[in-house]
Amino acid sequence: MTTPRSIGTTAARLSAVLVLGTAFSALTPAHATTAGAHAQPAEAHPWKRPCPEGRDPTLWAYMDRYVEDMHRMNPGIGRTLGDDSLNHLLGDSSAEAVAESEQWARDRKAELEAMDRAGFSEADRLSADLILESLTRWLAAAPLKSWQMPVDSMSGPQIWLPQMGQGATLTTDRHYTDYVTKLGQVETQLTDATQNMRLGLAEGRVPPRVTLGSAVEQAMAQASPSIMEDPTTSPFFGPMNRLPAGDPRRDEAARIIREQIAPAYLEFAQFLQNEYIPACRETVGISAGVDGLEAYTIALRNYTTLPLTADEVHQIGLDEVARIKAEMHTVIESTEWRASQPEWIDPDETFRMFVEYLRTDQRFYYDDPQDLLVGYRNLSKLIDAEMPRLFTRLPRLPYGVRPIPAFAAKSAPTAYYYPGSVDAGVPGYFMANLYDLKSRPKYDMVALTLHEGVPGHHHQIALAQEQEDRHAVRKLMGATAFSEGWGLYAERLGLEVGLDTVDDGLERGLYADPYDEFGRLNFEMWRAIRLVVDTGLHAKGWTRQQALDFALSNSALTEVNANNEIDRYIGWPGQATAYKIGQLKILELRERAEQALGPTFDLRAFHDALLENGAIPLPVLEARMGRWIEEQRSGGE
Repeated sequence: MTTPRSIGTTAARLSAVLVLGTAFSALTPAHATTAGAHAQPAEAHPWKRPCPEGRDPTLWAYMDRYVEDMHRMNPGIGRTLGDDSLNHLLGDSSAEAVAESEQWARDRKAELEAMDRAGFSEADRLSADLILESLTRWLAAAPLKSWQMPVDSMSGPQIWLPQMGQGATLTTDRHYTDYVTKLGQVETQLTDATQNMRLGLAEGRVPPRVTLGSAVEQAMAQASPSIMEDPTTSPFFGPMNRLPAGDPRRDEAARIIREQIAPAYLEFAQFLQNEYIPACRETVGISAGVDGLEAYTIALRNYTTLPLTADEVHQIGLDEVARIKAEMHTVIESTEWRASQPEWIDPDETFRMFVEYLRTDQRFYYDDPQDLLVGYRNLSKLIDAEMPRLFTRLPRLPYGVRPIPAFAAKSAPTAYYYPGSVDAGVPGYFMANLYDLKSRPKYDMVALTLHEGVPGHHHQIALAQEQEDRHAVRKLMGATAFSEGWGLYAERLGLEVGLDTVDDGLERGLYADPYDEFGRLNFEMWRAIRLVVDTGLHAKGWTRQQALDFALSNSALTEVNANNEIDRYIGWPGQATAYKIGQLKILELRERAEQALGPTFDLRAFHDALLENGAIPLPVLEARMGRWIEEQRSGGE
């Protein structure tokens, strides 16, 4: 899971499909004076370069303005761009700013549609198509006003704001001053979120109550008595610890935390507990909300990038659950546990007993959170050495493994990825959840590391950021079905590296231990279950308990993880379907290439081609890879 989906607001999830990393917002005139004090002249933007030969100058100028506007509206993308000119701003998430941003999107869409494409190169056509497709998805989602529901237990200003120091650009002295300036804007972010939720209350647009279970606790964590007594213990103070004692910015940061941030979070928590949560709805499906089933149809299209109906997605899920369950039984039969059980046990009972064994036997769990963290780090380094077998192009940006902050871990997913930037001097991070070790089995670790680190999210995102032969606008685009589909596909690549042959004669690569292989299948099953459960909840009237029972009976997910996951699907309609849909499309394209190219098929070249254009919508990917296959076939004749 990537952080664009984990630290942004609900509005960012559904509406800001162009932006990687932070909530979409607009820069209002109130911020203009402050911005002007820091802003670089246009020619000084590090991402900006003259129109290359062979590219259309009109489109290139359009894309320059597009990036400049996006950066003004969402200062957080400066890290992706390597542009710190607005490093001192958090942006504006008010209702007025949202309205301005939507009008901007309509204007840019109309401008692009009116452009003469007669002289466009292949690169021009692809860039224009991607921008247009993204704007279209964004505007289709705009009427849902998801910005009026910016909080749940997995996202919101009580989650992403306290973590902003972890990904902050801090390579110059001015960056520390910028960070203190941003601390002074945290209170406004909370005020805007509160006002947006009040607008939602007035329109009857509220989330399911169950999705806000930990939100009050999370907000209160930033207003604790210990922080009021010693503001240096706040996560917001973290970057200030790098400054020497006596630096006045340390005192200013502590003052802002004590006098502004902590009281604002206390007020925010009280609003959630006393006013907002009691007014949220008991129903769980998005189709039961004020926007009806159409809201879910839009969400599915947004996240899968395909014109699939809820019924089609549901059936794909049921088919995948059955297929993966059969593979799970094969792996169970190869374990020493199965050898110790009576032969007469039927398959369903065998599966139930095996899953219970996995959930309860101490051999599969660490006792110390640091041991789990070190285990992830060791696996990451082991996998690094296998990368040249899968790719010819590797990114320059390194990555590390960090724990998810304690205040967010209880309701957080198993892991997620923070993108970094060479230009900003920030590494990528695989963020691992160390909360409740009985919910973090060892047999999940290989698949999870492959997904979040390399060859998964870090490799794909860092490589896309470092492509210097295209306009910077391409760095700001994403498609969940591609990025998460790639992450799930990357888990499967563990079968093809580090090859060892186990006693049963099956080659499983990094999954040589059958329990690790079951863990891989369990992760794939988890994504297949999502297709069934997500559509069940949001289009078929399923209850939360129905969804939970289906997940637990068809996987080895622990109850803590399963409960967190179900609440995630309730609060984030459609997003979870992107993983499996994207993986299936990538596998389909690989099979097509292998059949078409036969012995000349080069896996490394296929992977390079698949990733060379970044995270793009699946229809665009399919068309591009079709052309690549023909190019390879023609070159081989």
